[in-house]
Amino acid sequence: MSQPICVNDFEAWAKNKLTKNAWDYYCGGATEEQTLQDNCAAFKRYRLRPYVLNDVSQVDTSSSVLGDTIPFPVCIASTALNKLAHEGGEIASAKAASSLGSGFMQSTVSTTSIEDIAEATPGSLKWMQLYIFKSQKMSKGIQGVDGSGIKDFATKYIDPALQWKDILWLKSISKLPVVLKEIITAEMAQKAVEHKVDGIVVSNHGARQLDGVPATIDALPEIVKAVNGKCDVFLDGGVRTGTDVLKAVAMGAKAVFVGRPVLWGLAYDGENGVKSVLSILRDEFRMSMQLMGCRSVKGLQEGKNLVVPQTFYPSNL
Repeated sequence: MSQPICVNDFEAWAKNKLTKNAWDYYCGGATEEQTLQDNCAAFKRYRLRPYVLNDVSQVDTSSSVLGDTIPFPVCIASTALNKLAHEGGEIASAKAASSLGSGFMQSTVSTTSIEDIAEATPGSLKWMQLYIFKSQKMSKGIQGVDGSGIKDFATKYIDPALQWKDILWLKSISKLPVVLKEIITAEMAQKAVEHKVDGIVVSNHGARQLDGVPATIDALPEIVKAVNGKCDVFLDGGVRTGTDVLKAVAMGAKAVFVGRPVLWGLAYDGENGVKSVLSILRDEFRMSMQLMGCRSVKGLQEGKNLVVPQTFYPSNL
């Protein structure tokens, strides 16, 4: 196969290099995979309305995530068991993000410890995706897992009785910002704001949990409206191009998080592969901003009708 030139090219490389078990684990979705397919397809239901004759010789692609400035609004989402893709695992992904000034989110179900990632990427922007366990003591100081029996691990340790009060408990034991992931309705977003969260990730867990829920880009507008600027809003799920990034940011996301494409890049060439994936999205995003006539992310978010649903243009067929 030829060298990858777009994010989707890395998928074909990964499919050839990964074991069948690893491929199925990384790329599968829930039941009939309706939401899995729609996460990507939904982006194509939105159209761009550029403003021409703007000076875009200088473009500022930087954005802010919980007060930290990143050079472009793309970070690495939490994905489990990175060493199934490459021996470098989570450290390779974190180093790639760090080298480009981006952020990295570690999964609870990681094949590398928090301490090892911290040592390998000092000073970089790092988040921790935390499942709340049945044991609060375990939640306070989790360790990396070996990846065997992942379903049994979830059944044994993850707390199905989690409630909104547990968010308050989590905030009481840590001074770190708390961001709620897998928020896809305005009602949940409003509850999150009531519980003083610092941010929301509009996410459907990579379409791996409940099939039939909305694609994240479709859910984004109602979340942004419900939050009304009271906390940061982010998005993951289905992002494959720089124009996908632009659409999400223009619709109110401070940044997007990418998961499966990072795993594909990891399988392709470890740290360098992940860096290539992020670089492609960065460069495509910059070009998309220029072609849209936008000089900054702030301008992109404040623009009117830059991104519209395809129904904006009625069909005459």
